Amino acid sequence: MRSSVRLLVAALALVTVAGCKPLDDAMVSIFGRSMRNQRSFDPYENTRQPPEHSISFASGNFPSAEGVVNIGQPEGLEDDVPPLTPRDLAPPGSEVVQSLVNPVKPTPESLARGQVLFERICAVCHGLTGIGVQAFIAPKHPTVAAYNLAGPVVQAYSDGYIYAMMRMGRGLMPPYAHQISHFDRWNIVNYIRQLQRDYNERNAAQDGER
Repeated sequence: MRSSVRLLVAALALVTVAGCKPLDDAMVSIFGRSMRNQRSFDPYENTRQPPEHSISFASGNFPSAEGVVNIGQPEGLEDDVPPLTPRDLAPPGSEVVQSLVNPVKPTPESLARGQVLFERICAVCHGLTGIGVQAFIAPKHPTVAAYNLAGPVVQAYSDGYIYAMMRMGRGLMPPYAHQISHFDRWNIVNYIRQLQRDYNERNAAQDGER
C-alpha cells in the first residue's frame, strides 16, 4: 500500500515538474508540430472589410424615424447612413464624415433626451459638464484624461464628426453603435453643443468679473 502511494506521489511530482512537455513532444514526433509554436494573428493583423451587402451588428440601431424603436432591420430610413471606417475618424474627419448632416433639430425634447443619455453613458468619462478632468472616473484613473467635449477643440468639430466618433470610437474611446441608436447619437450631439454654449457663457462671465 505504501509503495503504491509513493509511486503515485512520484508520478504526480513528475507531471507537476514536467507539465505537458512529454505529451507535447510525443505529438511533435507524430504530427510534426507543437502547440508551443503555433500560428496566431496579432491584433488588427490581416483585417478585412465586411462582405458586400452584409448586415452589421449595429444595423438594428437604425430606426425608421426619430422616437421609433426598431426591433428588426430598418425600413423606410430616409437618412443616408454611409459605412464608416477608422480612417474616416482622423481629425477633422473625412469627406464622408463632414458630409453627415444632423437630421434632429435641437428642440427642448432633443436636448432633454440627449442629457439623459449623456449623463447615463458619457458623463462617467467626460464629466457632467463635458470637462474630462471633472469626470467621475478621473480620481480613480487620473492618467486617463478624457477629452474635453465642452472646450474649443471639440467646438470646432462638425456634428458629423462627433456623431461618427460615438458610432465608431477612436483611440481610448470605444464604439457605442451597439448601445446608442442612430437618432439618439444626434440627440447627444445637440446636448454636447448645449454644454459648449454653457462653457462659453461661464468663461465670458469669468472674464467680465476680472
